[in-house]
Amino acid sequence: MVLAKTKGLIAASAALALSVLGAQHAAADSISDIQNAGSMKVGMLVDFPPVGFMNSDNEPDGYDADISAMLGEKLGVDVEIVPVTGPNRIPYLLSGQVDLLISSLAITPERAEKVDFSEPYAAVRIGIFGPTDLDISDADDLPGHVIGVTRASGQDATLTKIAPEGTNIRRFDDDVSAVQALLSGQVEAIGVSNIGMKQIHQIAPGKFNEKFEMNRFILALGVHPDDDAMMDYVNTFLGEIKASGQLEATYQKWFEESLPDFSGVVTK
Repeated sequence: MVLAKTKGLIAASAALALSVLGAQHAAADSISDIQNAGSMKVGMLVDFPPVGFMNSDNEPDGYDADISAMLGEKLGVDVEIVPVTGPNRIPYLLSGQVDLLISSLAITPERAEKVDFSEPYAAVRIGIFGPTDLDISDADDLPGHVIGVTRASGQDATLTKIAPEGTNIRRFDDDVSAVQALLSGQVEAIGVSNIGMKQIHQIAPGKFNEKFEMNRFILALGVHPDDDAMMDYVNTFLGEIKASGQLEATYQKWFEESLPDFSGVVTK
């Protein structure tokens, strides 16, 4: 009986060791595997112009698409853009449905418990945005109002944290749905990025304005927490395109402003 138990423990320990070694091996070989396969799957939001969107040819486009293409060129592989949403992008990464997230992913402590962040590559700010005649100037004015946000987004997390009791927060699965809710009057205002505000101004000039700024977010690439090889590779890649001026040029192309100074930003 003792011998049988001992054999069982040895077998279980061996199996555990092999599984750990297998996971480490898989992580260590992720870049080689991608290069051998000749393609890389990148999770990207496609409803957040100009960062990520579908163009008139129904192809992924925007800042994140350009960064993905540069990374694919450095790797020497094709890039397959996999459309993701705010709620499902991290599960897609953790389940292996994508190799990497280049998806407007803001660095937050909550997300850092699930994924690893690369060095920063972009920044956005978010605020409350509504009709010009809506009398809201700070968080204390929110109770009694219906405010829309994109579920699992930075604006969702921030609004949930700062909104006083009595604020009616309505959550939508993507940015397009939240904006449509604002335009159709389903909500009185929305939490949205400065990028989204610009898009709404183009759709309905003069009808809406920013009520107050809620937060600023630094964006990074999302890497599986077990994939040190990927992290090292993308950080080297970002350092190279920053040093060459490619990152600055691409940022100005899509945001029409200079790349922010990320000095002192902590990503872990």
